[in-house]
Amino acid sequence: MGTSGTAPPRAVFFDRDGTLIHDVPYNADPARVRPMPHAREQLQRLRSRGIPIGVLSNQSGIGRGILTAAEVGAVNGRIDQLLGPLDLWIICPHVPADRCPCRKPAPGMVLKACSTLGVSPSEAALIGDIGSDMEAARLSGARGILVPTPVTRAAEVEAALEVAADLGAAVDLLLKAAAGRTEP
Repeated sequence: MGTSGTAPPRAVFFDRDGTLIHDVPYNADPARVRPMPHAREQLQRLRSRGIPIGVLSNQSGIGRGILTAAEVGAVNGRIDQLLGPLDLWIICPHVPADRCPCRKPAPGMVLKACSTLGVSPSEAALIGDIGSDMEAARLSGARGILVPTPVTRAAEVEAALEVAADLGAAVDLLLKAAAGRTEP
């Protein structure tokens, strides 16, 4: 199951919409970016320990012609401004019918992120808000932590190996192994 109960992860990846920022479907407007509560502080906890952090996000609006890659890039740039720069951004622009290997729940983005950072998937964690995030983590060999939102289905919560109430609790789970206790 990845890094659970051992050393802290060597990389932590986040889903974007519904996890790091409030979900605005097909958002092309950087002004509409609203971070989740305490997201910046939780990312800083990881940064302060030298743990690289990145975002892995399905953005089918590009494949549907609703968004451009430049618009998604502008939104991601605003997230970097608000939350501090992330070490890695990997976006899947495909629609589900494309059946690409990168679109979550497929493991492609997790595997690419690990390869880019030079870490094994078993040394990485993915924090997300829906079952496809957890499935991508599982299929890649990374640790998955679900942070449910009102749109997370009950079945997804039941199926998750680890569930945290919010981003702070998720980061606590990741750093707890490092010190044998929960960080303050």
